[in-house]
Amino acid sequence: MSVTAAIGFSAAGVAAGIKPDALDVAVIVADAPSPTAGVFTLNQAAAAPVVLDRESLGRSALKRGIVINSGCANAATGDQGIANGVAMAGTLADQIGCERGDVLVSSTGTIGPQLPMDLVLPGIRSAASRRSPTEESATLAARAILTTDSVVKQSVVRSNGWVVGGMSKGSGMVRPNMATMLAFLTTDALVEPTVLNDILRAAVEVSFNSLNIDGCESTNDSVIAMASGASHIVPDHDEFAAAMEEVCRDLALQMAADAEGTSRVVTINLTGGADDADSRALGRTVADSALVRSSFYGGDVNWGRILGALGTSAIDIDPGRITVEYEGVVVFERGMGAGFDEAALLETIETGDFSITIDMGSGDGRARVVTTDLTPEYVAFNGERS
Repeated sequence: MSVTAAIGFSAAGVAAGIKPDALDVAVIVADAPSPTAGVFTLNQAAAAPVVLDRESLGRSALKRGIVINSGCANAATGDQGIANGVAMAGTLADQIGCERGDVLVSSTGTIGPQLPMDLVLPGIRSAASRRSPTEESATLAARAILTTDSVVKQSVVRSNGWVVGGMSKGSGMVRPNMATMLAFLTTDALVEPTVLNDILRAAVEVSFNSLNIDGCESTNDSVIAMASGASHIVPDHDEFAAAMEEVCRDLALQMAADAEGTSRVVTINLTGGADDADSRALGRTVADSALVRSSFYGGDVNWGRILGALGTSAIDIDPGRITVEYEGVVVFERGMGAGFDEAALLETIETGDFSITIDMGSGDGRARVVTTDLTPEYVAFNGERS
């Protein structure tokens, strides 16, 4: 159960025909107007749904529903794309008895084609009529938002009388500031819109914005949270922030594990930066390196590539202060390679997931960046349009 775990929400997923033989339209509906927050791509070629949602949330933070389609990104579609997004929101609004401006829209899929509205609008009506607060309906919605994903991605955290649940999609073209990913969170905690917005942004920064699968930012990525308040409980601020962060981190890890054509997840723990922002930026620089990620594929303890990547950062570094560890084994220290049992360490990281810790030795900053290896299968997978 994910987006229906919280009281006050229903969901559905249906096959409208955008994709052959697959679910491709989902709805999430709140029982009443609910505080809503969103974090969106920084890509300057943002898709029509992102443009519309930013404008909508700028007018009002109270929303009733979200309609999502997969199989077509509705990106680079001009004025017609905007009109199609408006029509999608209006169709769900008509079905649930609210204003068009009370509905947000998300799309994911191939960039360029126009949405087949003769299929999409009936699909929205069907999804709205089938929505329910059940676990099955939540899973159908989670399946309907997938594109190249191989598994659904859902997460739930329960606390003192309130719940945070979420679903996401994304398995490639994912980079800090998100990309080709969508995530939708619901909670029945009683929170003000500004609080929800601040906590969501903080949670996104340490989860989806700390995930790098292939260094590409896309046009559609969005994270949207809705708070029904149906539990009638005002949560402790820190507990609520921790729950939101936990759900986002869990979904981000599920995305990494399902990454296109990859074989392992690598967690980079960056400590000792001047502050958390610098630490995150340095970790992203390492994860951006095709050379570094190729070494991950080979299970190679190639600390030289990590040091080289760090050296390309705009942030000043002192190699003489840096320490690098693979699975707790120090391999680089104080400006030079450290002695270690290379055969034993290679055996440890030859297959499966592993972690690297990089201590910059400059401050108290900390960050965690999740990435994957770079494989021949990834190149083959992305050699064709998806």
